[in-house]
Amino acid sequence: MESPLLVIHGGAGVERASMTPAEEAAARIALEAALRAGHAQLSAGKPALDAVTAAITVLEDAPQFNAGRGAVFTHDGRNELDSSIMDGTTGKAGAVAGVQRVRNPITLARAVMDRSRHVMMVGGGAEAFAKEQGVPLVDPSYFRTEKRWQQLQQALKEEAKAQASATPLVLPGKAYFGTVGALALDAQGHLAAGTSTGGMTNKRYGRVGDAPIIGAGTWADERCAVSGTGWGEYYIRMAAAHEICARVRLSGEGLARAAEGVINGDIPKAGGDGGAIALGADGSVTFPFNTEGMYRGWIGVDGVPHVAVYAGEGWAISPAKAP
Repeated sequence: MESPLLVIHGGAGVERASMTPAEEAAARIALEAALRAGHAQLSAGKPALDAVTAAITVLEDAPQFNAGRGAVFTHDGRNELDSSIMDGTTGKAGAVAGVQRVRNPITLARAVMDRSRHVMMVGGGAEAFAKEQGVPLVDPSYFRTEKRWQQLQQALKEEAKAQASATPLVLPGKAYFGTVGALALDAQGHLAAGTSTGGMTNKRYGRVGDAPIIGAGTWADERCAVSGTGWGEYYIRMAAAHEICARVRLSGEGLARAAEGVINGDIPKAGGDGGAIALGADGSVTFPFNTEGMYRGWIGVDGVPHVAVYAGEGWAISPAKAP
């Protein structure tokens, strides 16, 4: 496949029963808008990093996803946002975690990579850096949506019920889903990856998942780029994003087989679930996931966006197949 190419996801764990036709339609429109935003950068000859940043910014602004506006709430009723980005050519990366006032965390992760000596910043320190760098800050109320607030109220009720009956609280897998991500291959053949999330509903103790952790939820090198979405603790333990690309680099596995082995093999075997998007420097693409649906899409040289939500809905992308 000719470059440039952009691949995105809006999170695994999508369930038909919990989504109205209007919500599904809005999500598809937002996915297409993100693809067009990233494609515009690639068409203008901009690097893959710019395309990834542009696409994820659109997804962070869309309340249909668990990133930026529309992020889930913590146990204490706050939105705590995480994001990361990586340049496959240089190996440079930037990440932020636990920020509450940064409108677009992916832009702050990019600033950490480009304008600091560090890779990751968290909480108030990350927001102080954002202010210094002119990264837009907003009142925390900007991120609130009624749907996410009601999800928290339901989670709190379930938690209280479990405590009252002295039984363990068993969280559904979907509590961990909703991350967004993007991968790009630019006209120079360079790869980049980025991921952004609001984490999990009712999270406590400053919990951070895989999205801002380089190698777990995000990875890019000269051959391969990955962004994950799922039960973050398992992606961290497996170094899932890096593991996929390591198999491509070290064992010579094809991208689709490597991603399938990690996402639909190792992760479920350990007790987790989720999905990922992966993009090779040769233009190969794969979208493995093991839930009912995963928001996903791609756009190529012709500028036509392709999006899908549920399993069995997809397209052919040579040389890989996207389910």
